[in-house]
Amino acid sequence: MFPRRQTSERNLPDIASAVSERQTPNAERQTLNGNRMMLAFLVWGFSALMIGAAIGPLQALNYGGINAYPYLRPLLQTYYQGLTIHGVLNGYIFTFFISCGLLVYLPARELGLRPNMTLWRICFGVMAVGTLMLVFAMFDNSSSVLWTFYPPLKGSAFFYLGITLVVLGSLLPLAIVLDLRARWKRLRPGEPTPLVTYMSAATMLMWFLAAFGTGAELVIQLIPWALGLTATVDPMIGRTLFWWTGHPIVYFWLMPAYISWYALLPKQAGGKLVSDPMARLTFAMLLVFSLPVGSHHQFVDPGISPIWKGILTALTLSVALPSLITAFTLGLSLEYAGRLRGGRGWFGWFTALPWRDPSVAAQVLAMLTFIFGGAGGIVNGSWQLDNIVHNTTWIPGHFHITVGTATAMTFMGVAFWLLPHLTGRKLLSQRLALVSVWLWFVGMSLFALGMHWSGLLGVPRRAWVSELPHSVYERVYGSAHLPLTLVAIGGMILWLATIAFYIVFVGTLFSRRSTEAVPIPFAQAFGGKESHAIATPITPYDIAPQPTAKGGEPDDRETVVVSANPHISPLAKVLEHLGLLTTITVVSVLAAYIPILWPLVNNMTAAHGWKVW
Repeated sequence: MFPRRQTSERNLPDIASAVSERQTPNAERQTLNGNRMMLAFLVWGFSALMIGAAIGPLQALNYGGINAYPYLRPLLQTYYQGLTIHGVLNGYIFTFFISCGLLVYLPARELGLRPNMTLWRICFGVMAVGTLMLVFAMFDNSSSVLWTFYPPLKGSAFFYLGITLVVLGSLLPLAIVLDLRARWKRLRPGEPTPLVTYMSAATMLMWFLAAFGTGAELVIQLIPWALGLTATVDPMIGRTLFWWTGHPIVYFWLMPAYISWYALLPKQAGGKLVSDPMARLTFAMLLVFSLPVGSHHQFVDPGISPIWKGILTALTLSVALPSLITAFTLGLSLEYAGRLRGGRGWFGWFTALPWRDPSVAAQVLAMLTFIFGGAGGIVNGSWQLDNIVHNTTWIPGHFHITVGTATAMTFMGVAFWLLPHLTGRKLLSQRLALVSVWLWFVGMSLFALGMHWSGLLGVPRRAWVSELPHSVYERVYGSAHLPLTLVAIGGMILWLATIAFYIVFVGTLFSRRSTEAVPIPFAQAFGGKESHAIATPITPYDIAPQPTAKGGEPDDRETVVVSANPHISPLAKVLEHLGLLTTITVVSVLAAYIPILWPLVNNMTAAHGWKVW
């Protein structure tokens, strides 16, 4: 047996450094492989964003009355082709790759355990093949069906098969995270799962259940239809199955950003997380509440009972609860950090935050914009108010201050410390990184303000308005001239932000300037017995010292066992039962969707495919 020594949490910083120094060559090799795999996910994801973000301002110019697409042929034929590429690459490929990287890498590093590298590589490979199929189907202009791919708009089989592969690949991290959690709990029986791993597991369980909707739509309806095996498709069933996935997918984008906000940002800001149990409660509520409410996107659709539309309004508002918990918990965490840095008065703590750190600035600004995104979401989820803004530019305006700002800016901020951490290279320019953050914030704020404003004036979404003759454009949309001008200006500023960010990103990748080891900024929970420390490393079981080949005594490296936390929150204990939470979610999803889908299945509509581009 290896000698063991008990230690208190008081000595955890010493343990962390000791474990790092005592890694075997095999462990170092595994760490290097994990770093390279995470870097592959990061580069692929941001490469997709680079293409999608480059096309995005063309949509902004369109609403400003400037039609740039005739000058881009044959690369881009129409507004709708550009909008499809923009939505798919940004909404699916960018977010999925970054999430599937972080949701494996961070838990593995938090627990000090080696993830299933084979499964992680398969995840990357399957998603990469799906991405290439999607790119082919979109750039050859055979599948300008937008990111929602509503039937009866009909794309090529390559498009639907590509989406299917991306979704299937994105589910594989669930098995990896659950395996990491199970192995850690065998080493630390009786303790709750460390926070990052808990949040990652909750995120992946939510996404696994969410994916059934679009998965069924693709496999049962769209792929056979695109291959010519069936002649028609039911649009209403397709839309309903899509929004089974389409609403919770927003949380698959947001929850990895929440992980950074809760578990990393407090440390980066110089403070602590004020409540570990509240962070767990947030993710548990998102797991349960985000799935049954997708049909609120169908308030104006026929075939759905008004009674259910009223119920969906109430259910949708429940999703605001975890957002409110997040606002108060993170606001207090940042205030604590700001006051430690010398901030005084009501707002002095806010200005005392490390605003010169581009990673912190990006995430704090992302959080601020998400306040407005959440408020707009209340409007979208209210049956009566949605009738005013439905299918107007209000909707993409809301979308861009959730995924386009809260998620994208957070991932950009994470990249500013993660790239040096993974590569050992110094960030090319802190100043230019900070410039890109502020340009993105200002550009997206103007863009979103203009889109919301023009939506209230009735300007439709997904409309190639710049294709109209100028006199017609002025007559129809002249009353929205100012907000549409803001949309175009915001788009141009976002273009500058994109250029600045990628100069830093690519420049860092190829820089020769080395830097000191950049640790992952895991935050420490605060609050005594009400919190559970999330920075409690252990010696991985995989790299525990082994006896010599001749049966001699092991070397002087000791297995470190951290004593169980005697002050485990009762709430954390309850929320530890992820299986129970998942069962509750499954029941709620079935209860929400069976009454909606059953009448549609019994009154099916057969529609032939349309290709209108």
